Formats: sequence, C-alpha cells, structure tokens
Amino acid sequence: MGETNVVQIRGVPAEAVETLKARAAERGQSLAAYLRDLIIEEASLPDPAETMARLSEDEPIAYTIEDLRDFTADGRR
Repeated sequence: MGETNVVQIRGVPAEAVETLKARAAERGQSLAAYLRDLIIEEASLPDPAETMARLSEDEPIAYTIEDLRDFTADGRR
C-alpha cells in the first residue's frame, strides 16, 4: 500500500459513528478498517468535474428519434 497517513475527524455525531460501527461489524471489520476502505474507494472514483471535462472532449453522438424509440423498445424486452 505504500506510505500511509493518519486521518482524524472531529465533530462526527455519535449516531453516525454508531451506524458506521454497526456496518463495520456486519462486514467483520473494525471501524478503522471499514472507514479506510470507504476512503480508498472514494479516492479511486473520478471527480464529477473530471468526468464531465472528459465527456465534453468526446465527439457528440448523433441519435435520431427512431434510434431512441429502438433503444427504448430494447429496454422493455
């Protein structure tokens, strides 16, 4: 995993901590391990602004009304 850091979060409501502890326990994890997994997962996701910037660079796809009807019909099967 490489270099790691300590993260401390103040002001978390007790109810939220209890909920997170319960979720961690359901997965057989400590609260620290559960929160570490959540942070790593969140950090691995692209930022919405980055995603929109990449999408704006793509060539637009031309769809006709008939294409949209076909797509809708395919989704109903």
